[in-house]
Amino acid sequence: MIYLDNSATTRPYEEVLSSFLTVSQEFFGNPSSLHQLGEKASSLLEKSREQAASILEVDREEILFTSGGTESNNLAIKGIARANRHRGNHIITTAVEHPSVYNAVLQLKDEGFDITILPVDRNGMIDTEYLKNALTQKTILVSIMHVNNEVGTVQPIKEAGAIIKEYSRAFFHVDHIQGFGKVPLNIRQAKIDLLSLSAHKFHGLKGTGLLFIKKGLLLREELAGGDQEAAKRSGTENVAGIVSMAKAMRMTVEQAHRIPALSALRQQLIKTLTSHKKVTLVSPMENGAPHIICVSVPGLRGEVIVQALQKESIYLSTTSACSSKKQTISRTIEAMACPSPTGKGSVRISFSLSTTAKEIEMLMEAWNRTILPLMEVIKSS
Repeated sequence: MIYLDNSATTRPYEEVLSSFLTVSQEFFGNPSSLHQLGEKASSLLEKSREQAASILEVDREEILFTSGGTESNNLAIKGIARANRHRGNHIITTAVEHPSVYNAVLQLKDEGFDITILPVDRNGMIDTEYLKNALTQKTILVSIMHVNNEVGTVQPIKEAGAIIKEYSRAFFHVDHIQGFGKVPLNIRQAKIDLLSLSAHKFHGLKGTGLLFIKKGLLLREELAGGDQEAAKRSGTENVAGIVSMAKAMRMTVEQAHRIPALSALRQQLIKTLTSHKKVTLVSPMENGAPHIICVSVPGLRGEVIVQALQKESIYLSTTSACSSKKQTISRTIEAMACPSPTGKGSVRISFSLSTTAKEIEMLMEAWNRTILPLMEVIKSS
């Protein structure tokens, strides 16, 4: 099996699974309990918070644990907007955000917030001059994805952060879920106020994530309950998941030396795939993340390509896992002004840090066996 759908989810590290099992069996106490089992669980929880903060180069009090990326994004956007509405009611985001950001913003629009959706160019990139002109004194929040989950475009987060802080009083939220471990980002240097991560995108377990919240920010909780996580996110903490996420973070950043090799694999695969005239590159050639490639075969539906390669035990996807079953062109690809046949024929190939040159070679061999004949049918019809 060759797994190339790592933007949807990654295979957990063996050490992560072992850590989860150990904590679940031996440190299963509720961290809010006052007895010894609870104190041990609480200690592990706080050590994991310190480790995550150290990796992200922030303070431990700025780390809040969640159930994953969707909750982190919703809490950041709704929590900041609702708690700070007295400062303004204008929100800016982009046309290519993940649904957990885009739909959260639309819900706030229904509550009376004014919304600006930044357009993108053919490469999926925002124009920072457009961002600057969109900012007003009523802008309360700007939310921009770091790495697009479908095409891999890397947004100019550091430049955007500088503009936001110079020309407005807005808070800056970044969805860093696809970028962590693949595309470096310094939270302080980029002037980020809130940042979302999800463990299963970097070989942790599903159901665990975190939200960085800059110290001093006012954020309204979305879940009423026992006031866990500094009264910002109620609910008994998933200690085993959190401990294993911290381990996954450590193991991932320790493999940063593999990123250049990943970039080289990406460039080689793009070159090989696009040598066929019927294959269109949807992802940006240059300013793309090292682990995501989106290509299209106009005239073929993306799901046909996915199913053909699945028979060869090669697994990739059409667009994002959240929307791939809807049989429609993704909002991201539409925003990039791709022609309809290109959108319908698009597939995403996404690597992990352990993806090898041999696996890419086997992908191309399978592509030539299964997809090329289909392309020839299109050519002759």
